[in-house]
Amino acid sequence: MRDPDFWWRDGSLMAGLLAPLGMAYGAIAAQRMARPGARAGVPVICVGNFTLGGAGKTPTALWLAKVLQAAGEKPCFLSRGYGGDNAGPKLVDPQTDSAPQIGDEALLLARVAPTIVSRDRVAGAQAASGASVIVMDDGLQNASLMKDFTLAVVDGRRGVGNGRVFPAGPLRAPLDAQIARSDALLIVGDAKNAASVIAVAGKRPVFQGRLVPDEIALGALKGRNVFAFAGIGDPEKFFATLTQSGIPLTERRAFADHHRFTGEEAAELVMRAEHAGLTLLTTEKDHARMAGDPALSALAERAQVLPVTLVVDEADALRALVLKKIGKAA
Repeated sequence: MRDPDFWWRDGSLMAGLLAPLGMAYGAIAAQRMARPGARAGVPVICVGNFTLGGAGKTPTALWLAKVLQAAGEKPCFLSRGYGGDNAGPKLVDPQTDSAPQIGDEALLLARVAPTIVSRDRVAGAQAASGASVIVMDDGLQNASLMKDFTLAVVDGRRGVGNGRVFPAGPLRAPLDAQIARSDALLIVGDAKNAASVIAVAGKRPVFQGRLVPDEIALGALKGRNVFAFAGIGDPEKFFATLTQSGIPLTERRAFADHHRFTGEEAAELVMRAEHAGLTLLTTEKDHARMAGDPALSALAERAQVLPVTLVVDEADALRALVLKKIGKAA
């Protein structure tokens, strides 16, 4: 499913018609968020976002894990395993597990630190043996676990759209209820479209970050005619990153978030690229979903990947805040 366009603009008639449903959904979501959660036994850091779709949570979770590892901690990721069929709790094996089993995000996380997928977050936390801290990728709206620190990630390009709750808009719950359960905000990208969120952040610290493409991968693309495709929360962000990096796109194709490519789609992408002499390019998440599927092997082999890394402008301040929240010295 693709995000409806009216989510990201004001004054839509459809949003107004769906507003009563959004209010009802939001009231239920806010009540659930207010429930007391269980203690995990170790500190829990939650990386969440206010809206449906992508905002940069996974790169942020990876950044935090590396910060914790550098501080001598033993982080373990806890993921719902969205897009996968395994309900867990399960320790991810990045060598043998596949995206249809445990989701694309879990595969990327497991490259950096031990990762548990579990739809039951409490059971998942209990399975994180040996960890000194748990990093939840998503889960701001899930109150089953108590969090020691919640970092809300906001896509600076899209902000919170029309500011309405699903299905009238992209918010997962009323914005005030979500901000009340956030300790800090991280704006990823240009903050101008996140001004409304920053304005209601109160005294919570607001950090600025950006996703930086891998320089080696960019260098290998110079002078090539590129056919970019992506099935992430906001494919246009990926395409914009390429354009801003000096990679002109001859062709592009957007799929729904966490899209499972079919053999027919893979064959079409490869055929069109070969016919036009184009270099296929995709995201790490999309490429991870191809692993282990024989029907997608040709596409996986042909498609190049553009890795991105989160860079936080106030990295030292965010690092110190995280370590303080989990009871460690900076």
